[in-house]
Amino acid sequence: MQKRVLIITYYWPPSGGSGVQRWLKFAKYLPDFGWEPVIFTPENPDFDLKDPSLEKEVSPRLEVIKFPIWEPYSIFGKLRGKKKSHPSRILEQREKSLLEKAGIWARANLLVPDPRVFWVKPSVKFLLDLVENGQFQAVITTGPPHSIHLIGKALKEKTGINWLADFRDPWSEWEFLDTLPMRNKIKEKHQELEQEVLGKADRILTISRTFQSDFERLSKRKIDLLTNGFDWDDLPRDFENRKQKKSDLHLVYTGVIDSIRNPIPLLKAFREEFVDTDQVVRISFVGKVSESVQGFVAQDSWLADRISFPGYVPHEKVFDFYANASGLLLILTDTKNAQGNIPGKVFEYLSTGIPILAIGDPKGDTSKILQETGAGEVIPHFDQVKMQVALRRICERKVTPANPELIAKFSRKNLTQQLAKILDEYSIS
Repeated sequence: MQKRVLIITYYWPPSGGSGVQRWLKFAKYLPDFGWEPVIFTPENPDFDLKDPSLEKEVSPRLEVIKFPIWEPYSIFGKLRGKKKSHPSRILEQREKSLLEKAGIWARANLLVPDPRVFWVKPSVKFLLDLVENGQFQAVITTGPPHSIHLIGKALKEKTGINWLADFRDPWSEWEFLDTLPMRNKIKEKHQELEQEVLGKADRILTISRTFQSDFERLSKRKIDLLTNGFDWDDLPRDFENRKQKKSDLHLVYTGVIDSIRNPIPLLKAFREEFVDTDQVVRISFVGKVSESVQGFVAQDSWLADRISFPGYVPHEKVFDFYANASGLLLILTDTKNAQGNIPGKVFEYLSTGIPILAIGDPKGDTSKILQETGAGEVIPHFDQVKMQVALRRICERKVTPANPELIAKFSRKNLTQQLAKILDEYSIS
């Protein structure tokens, strides 16, 4: 008889992004290892990135409980009137109105730990009877938003149920908080809440070695590492047959290009290496790209002819771009948390067997994964010469293939088996 685990997550299809896929895939494979997942998620969340195609991956046998949430974004949106950008993107705007500045201050100092905090008490009240009646043997919370962990903390305090807290990003040391005009007392409040969660959860999970080390320093306890991964089922069965190299070099980037992910050094290297050749070279940025980067490309006719911005496409369509790529591009952040940030797409890139070129910290966790698997390399943001050499190697097909066995350990099924072992060790019988 399978044990049941309640997974509390803000992000769930049709939301897009790696945070969604992490628990969508764990929920998919947990029944194979003796655990029946039940999802608890907002009924009407206000998220920016959507991917309706992910809804196809939700098994009809999976129980999903959707519970109403109230978020202050609705009021803020009405006050601003019709604006193009989602409230979460206001920080990226160069020019901000007085109302927008006031909204950022309120977000930083009145909504602790985040704007989803109003979901905590109603959710605890709703779930309490289910947990007390023995419906579940364990509860998992995943953040950000870190207010989700406060639901797990309350259920732990009231019922004693086994609780695992999953951190996809840091909390008090999260670089995002540094962008907010936050008072010192509020920073201390984040630290206090974080310590309560770290102290009361039965197990703590995180996604990278650096974050694991940071949380162990903060909590003075063992932290479990459970990276993101890839699902072999996502790879089209005819993927190898679909691979077409129509260009001497075609780099594909998928995901977001924003203020903390800067591809311009790579674009300069790309131009410098191939501008005087007659080779057919191009780069496709699949996803949302900042206006500043698009403007940089538009000002250079050579780049503009060779760089395309298809925009955001459903996850299932991304593989059409992979199939036509000779190299896959990663633009990593150059920020405080950069060493521990492993983009979810790293693992999907690994599954394709296509060489990976990353721009970022060569000592970071992403670099270690690429080195261990032989799938690619990470070059510093400032080293244009090394970028040119790497681009030339990919163009001339002089890249050593990755190790399939080492890549396979990052499959979602293998990772879910590790999660199930953790649940087995600490679940309440």
